[in-house]
Amino acid sequence: MFGPFERTVAGRYLRARKGERFVSIIAIFSLVGIALGVATLIVVTSVMSGFQTELVSRALGAHGHIGIDAYAGQHIDGYEQLAEKLRATPGITSVLPLIDGQALFTSERGGIRGGLVRGVTQLDLKAQKLIAEHIVAGSLDAFTGDDAIAIGVSLADSFRLGIGSLLTLTSPKGAATAFGSVPRIRAFKVVAIFDAGLSDYNSGVVFLPLPMAQVFFQTPNAITGLQVRVADPEHVEQLVPAIRVALNGRQVLVRDWRHTNDQIIGVLRVQKDTMFIVLGMIVLVAAFNVISSLIMLVKDKRADIAVLRTLGASSGAILRIFLMCGAFVGVSGTAIGTLIGILFCRNIVAIQHLVEQISGGQVFDSSVFMLTALPSTIDWGDVVRVVALGLILSLLATLYPSWRAARTDPVEALRGE
Repeated sequence: MFGPFERTVAGRYLRARKGERFVSIIAIFSLVGIALGVATLIVVTSVMSGFQTELVSRALGAHGHIGIDAYAGQHIDGYEQLAEKLRATPGITSVLPLIDGQALFTSERGGIRGGLVRGVTQLDLKAQKLIAEHIVAGSLDAFTGDDAIAIGVSLADSFRLGIGSLLTLTSPKGAATAFGSVPRIRAFKVVAIFDAGLSDYNSGVVFLPLPMAQVFFQTPNAITGLQVRVADPEHVEQLVPAIRVALNGRQVLVRDWRHTNDQIIGVLRVQKDTMFIVLGMIVLVAAFNVISSLIMLVKDKRADIAVLRTLGASSGAILRIFLMCGAFVGVSGTAIGTLIGILFCRNIVAIQHLVEQISGGQVFDSSVFMLTALPSTIDWGDVVRVVALGLILSLLATLYPSWRAARTDPVEALRGE
């Protein structure tokens, strides 16, 4: 499509000569604009994809794929037989019996906070990778007996707790006495501190051994729910009917992870699409700069175009010359922007820390964004969309100036020379 003649002339036009640098400077600004627009789009879409991926994966690690919960004020009896029946269901990989209850956290070193107390067995807690693989102090081997507790790193920092420190739990469900209902209060020794990567989880969830949780919440030989994990989370809805059969008419609430996290996932998807459209305007503005720079280049080269036409160059050859000039700016800007965006995403955490050190401020507040670190997941599908947008807009921007150049009348162009 582009012969040696068109490539040679286009290359000479792209190299600024003395007295013609203004047009080339505008072309450079257009290239920089496209590069910055493409890089910004890649970074933003990668961060949004990272948020979605991290929140879903960590939420699944914390809550499982399917939740079976007793209604408020009720509990599930005969849970061991039910758990075995569920484990025997094809497609289910694990079943975690647990007790969830609210309590007030206090410590002798100061601090008071409400949170969730979760009772699980030592074996089940070790099987939870989100906790077992992120122990920052202590060990789950000590998660036994009637006074052990595992807490998150944020709770430990705010209450100034370490291994061996005492955390007091106060249950709103009191014990009946002759003088009325008295809140249940019990101090537990911290045996493990974890970092689950979720700020709310690190600061508001603690773990007790299941037998102790049953005593503390007055649910002997019963639980409040089960977490079910499946082999194929993407088709989890196919197992819900089989689970209901195993429940055998029990009055419980069954929810899969899609329904539990659909609000967060929906919001992130809308934000991602909105940011793509809004930031795509940057590339559109840069494309208009390409149009203006090419129009100025065409006006500057009117005499050259007339001479080329007089020497036998066709209007199609002139069209292709200026198409190549504009395409070079668009393709180069898109390629440079893609490289910058990918490198930025690969080192986004290091860049975040560098900016925080220089500015002295906080770029990413974990208490607001739920995660403890700025996430970034390069979705190559999104990268392809961004590259396609940059190439299409920049190439479309070259059509009108190139058409104007091809329509130049050599007689009119040379009349004023």
